[in-house]
Order: sequence, then structure tokens, then C-alpha cells
Amino acid sequence: MTAKKRRIKVALTIGGVIIALIWLSPFYLMIVNAFKSKYDIFANVLSLPEAWVFDNFKQAFIDLDFINALANSAFVSIFSILLIIIFSSMAAYALARNKSKISGAIFLVFVAAMLIPFQSVMIPLISIFGKMNLLNTYGLLFMYLGFGSSLSLFLYHGAIKGIPTSLDEAAMIDGASRWKIFWRIIFPMLKPITVTVLILNVIWIWNDYLLPSLVLSQEYATIPLRMFFFFGQYTRQWHLALAGLTLAIIPVITLYFFAQKHIIKGVAEGAVK
Repeated sequence: MTAKKRRIKVALTIGGVIIALIWLSPFYLMIVNAFKSKYDIFANVLSLPEAWVFDNFKQAFIDLDFINALANSAFVSIFSILLIIIFSSMAAYALARNKSKISGAIFLVFVAAMLIPFQSVMIPLISIFGKMNLLNTYGLLFMYLGFGSSLSLFLYHGAIKGIPTSLDEAAMIDGASRWKIFWRIIFPMLKPITVTVLILNVIWIWNDYLLPSLVLSQEYATIPLRMFFFFGQYTRQWHLALAGLTLAIIPVITLYFFAQKHIIKGVAEGAVK
């Protein structure tokens, strides 16, 4: 290795470490301050706790009604993602295998929909769903299906284009229907993309605040909605809020670490093929 290449490698390593530290700094601040008292946080945000206060987590657990909020978040996230995976994968298969100007135009419409911000359709959407008496958990699932399908379909479409049509033709000769071809042959081959769609949508839906705040009642509030309990008009309980946030991210972080290799592979397949 030449001296120039060595310097480049060292510079890239230093740059990578700096970027990693910047990326990890919010997690450090959240976790460290979750173990402090309210007064210690205001005294020094960056320092380690002088006395580790574990009662913050117990109090946050009670104030958040954490079990109920966790169940609500899990219900919304699981069923929304199931709907997104099922419908977007089937739609992507239909568009990828039926090559025509119409299917190409429909695909472009889905891709263009990714550029539409939620805020631009927020008021008419809530108005329409209110008239249909769908401002509830089931209406929220339908909304997430609409907003999450564009990116998911884009990823699935790219992966399906890389699967040879000869597999479909061979299965048809053996007497398989389109339904069986998709679910028995094509869909199992889309595992990396499915995991990618799963993680991307879990992170978005699990942490979403605005849409559930417009749709859900307090009884069915998710964890992000419950977090608002710690921020009053005259006071902010940062020690309890940070403890609650630490509890809230554990399920998503755990899922991500178990599936990260599939995420990287899936994004590459869906975007490049």
C-alpha cells in the first residue's frame, strides 16, 4: 500500500468515526438523560448521571399506560404493514408482468405519489373519512396503506423485474394459476425486499404522530401520542419523556438489528434491478 493510499484510508476512517459519533449523539443524549433527575438534566445535559435514577422508567411506564399504548402501536403497525406488503407486492407483480403503456403510466403515478407531502392532502382526507365515519383505527390502517404503498410498490417492482418470466411460463405449463405462481414462486423470492418494506414502514408508522393525532381517540392512542402527556403548557418533564422514548424505541431497534442484512440487500435489489 502506497503512502497516498494509506493517507486516504486514514482520512476515510477518521471521517467515518466522526459521522458515526454525530449519528449516535442523539441516542447518547436520550439514554444518558433518561437516568437523570429533572434538575440534573438542566444542570448538565452532556454529562453522565451523578446518581442513576431508575425510577424514571417506572414512572414513565405508569404515566404512559405503556402496555395499552404498546398494544395500540403494535396493532396499528402490524396490520398496516401486512396490508402494505400484500397489496403493494401483488400490484407490483401485475404491473411488472403486464408490460404496456397503461401499466407503465400507472407505475409512474405511484412513483410520483411519493413526492406528494401528507400535509397537502391532510384536510380533505380527514374531512372525507369523517363523513364516512372512518376516523378510527380501521380508517388509520387504510390511510397507512395509501401512503405506504408507493415506495413499497417501487421496491417490489424493481425486484420482480429481475426475476425471469421463464419461471412463470414453466409454472403455467404445469397448470399453476397466476395466484399460485405469485404466492408459491415469486413472493418467496422477494424476502429481502419484504424485510426492507417491513423495516422502513415499521420505523415510519411506529413513530408517526401527526396522522394518529388526527384520527385516534385517547383510548386508542399510540405511544407517540401518549408521549405528549409529559409536555404541558407550563412544564416539560424531560426526564420522564426521555425514559419513555427509550422504552418506545426498544422494539424497533431490536427488529432492525435482526433484519439489517436483509434491508441493505433489499434496497439494492429494489433500486438497481
